[in-house]
Amino acid sequence: MGGASPTASRGRGPGVPRGMQPAEETSRAPLVPIRGVPMIKYFADNWGEVEGFQAQPDDLLISTYPKSGTTWISEIVDLIYAGGDPVHCGRDPIYLRVPFLEFAVPGVPTGVELLRQIAAPRVVKTHLPVELLPESFWERDCQMIYVARNPKDVAVSYYYFYHMAKVHPEPGSWDRFLDDFMAGAVSFGSWYEHVRGWWEKRHTQRMLYLYYEDMKEDPQREIRKVLAFLRRPADEGLVETIAQHTSFQAMRQNPMANYGTLPSSIMDHSISPFMRKGVTGDWKQHFTVAQNERFDADYTRQMAESELRFRMEI
Repeated sequence: MGGASPTASRGRGPGVPRGMQPAEETSRAPLVPIRGVPMIKYFADNWGEVEGFQAQPDDLLISTYPKSGTTWISEIVDLIYAGGDPVHCGRDPIYLRVPFLEFAVPGVPTGVELLRQIAAPRVVKTHLPVELLPESFWERDCQMIYVARNPKDVAVSYYYFYHMAKVHPEPGSWDRFLDDFMAGAVSFGSWYEHVRGWWEKRHTQRMLYLYYEDMKEDPQREIRKVLAFLRRPADEGLVETIAQHTSFQAMRQNPMANYGTLPSSIMDHSISPFMRKGVTGDWKQHFTVAQNERFDADYTRQMAESELRFRMEI
């Protein structure tokens, strides 16, 4: 891969990028199942294009369940590809530098269309569970980085995201949304099946499986893991630069990372910022005692056979 950027610079400054103005206000349509997995309607409408996507051997796939540190790890990887140059990473918003494979909204370029436009080696983002990932990624033996986050914080963050990202149905009350989350009746399906499915795939795939809580606890340690996985030298100056540029505060203030350049018809930051808190343990401010007991019982049941262990706070 060398020091090459995964994308070609398009020379655009801040603001809404070309082609990122949807034709009309995005409606909150019901989810549509794809092989049993609930999916955002617009994503489901474009499923044929996603399913037939042709990965290349030098593609790097970043996979997470939603609200699990996707943008964070994407920015880290893009900085590594750019040799630690934050200026180069300011060439475009993160959703153009690391396109979202299954993304589709009327009047806006799809993730597949964006991926066709960028230079190799590409970095591809997905929230798909393993059973829905296009076969070409497995056939081409692509490298993959997966980030998992504890489900209580994911549920809270996802609830706020449902409110501000208008491609989702109305989330309803927090109590109802939490029940839907536990049942896997939210976009991209069950958190439990998602983290377990990708965990099992690491046995047969070139995959680095990371935890959000570990990244919060010691960002530089986890950045070194990514560098080692990508076979890049772990220069301490580079590690420190990446850690500083990808801190929550730095990214929250960076219009090329915080999704602030998307039109409000897609994401309305006046409802809730895309980057809200970025902490571990915020669930304690939202779960009632009864909700926590119900969740813990469900978690114990669903994770009984898994060796995966999550820290609900650090």
